[in-house]
Amino acid sequence: MDRFEAMRTLVAAVDGGSLSAASRTLAVPLPTVSRRVSDLEAFLGSQLLVRTSRKLLLTEAGTAFVASARRVLEELAEAERAASGEYRAPRGELLVTAPVAFGALNVAPVVHDFLGAYPDVTVRLVLSDGVIDLVENHIDVAVRIGRLPDSALIARRVGEIEWVLCASPDYLRRRGEPRAPDDLSGHDCIALEGLQRYRDWSFASEGAVHQLSITPRFSVNTAEGVIGGAVAGLGVARVMSYQAAASVHAGTLVPILSDWAPPPFPVQLVHAAHQQQPLKLRAFLDFVAPRLQEGLRIIEEQFKSNELSAI
Repeated sequence: MDRFEAMRTLVAAVDGGSLSAASRTLAVPLPTVSRRVSDLEAFLGSQLLVRTSRKLLLTEAGTAFVASARRVLEELAEAERAASGEYRAPRGELLVTAPVAFGALNVAPVVHDFLGAYPDVTVRLVLSDGVIDLVENHIDVAVRIGRLPDSALIARRVGEIEWVLCASPDYLRRRGEPRAPDDLSGHDCIALEGLQRYRDWSFASEGAVHQLSITPRFSVNTAEGVIGGAVAGLGVARVMSYQAAASVHAGTLVPILSDWAPPPFPVQLVHAAHQQQPLKLRAFLDFVAPRLQEGLRIIEEQFKSNELSAI
């Protein structure tokens, strides 16, 4: 019995919730997965899993063993990376996550350039709006928007984004420009919502953030749909600054009520602490951070210049 393979199989089964999931993850036949786990239990002389018709349950011994197995496998992977030269030159695979829209618009193009500059590094970019556990999922870098909870993770701030209100020049000519949040009651609004309703918009005044409930004329569940409706002159839209940047730059949308904007959200590159940082990770951070920083700075300047031209 290969104990390392048996531990990998057990961890994959626990993470996937079933032996079948481990079979798919590891690309090995299901009988092989079952045999590895059974052999490991026989070797240890202890039951690690309770197999039910719906899921796997860890025994007390299994819980302790899986925690130890994860540490052993990570140390083994670290040793393999060091031996293969990962600490001598940037090479190997990086797993990177980012929010869906921000990742597609801002992160993916920078990753493309990074791959051109580092031919020995490969990148898996996973776009998800959920908060994924970096350590549990072996993620090298995450792009996070918003304030981070205290943790052992390392964060590098690259800029900030904010909620912005905007409308098309045609709409503002027809309906006039609102000068305060309360003026929105006399305007058509476009909401970003799907099956659930999200109709409370935030505004800042005298250092405090206030909520204003709107009644949208049009709702859609993607930022692209909101921006499309605003460009078409359907009303006032609220989106994130990076989502509206291209339309603002093109002049098809005009930012409004900028003085009432709530506090911005930080954008950060987050990764786990390493005793010895792999060169592929260091190269990625050093390459991506200044480019994201410059991109977010340009977005901020675009909004400022449009605000000044509207005065």
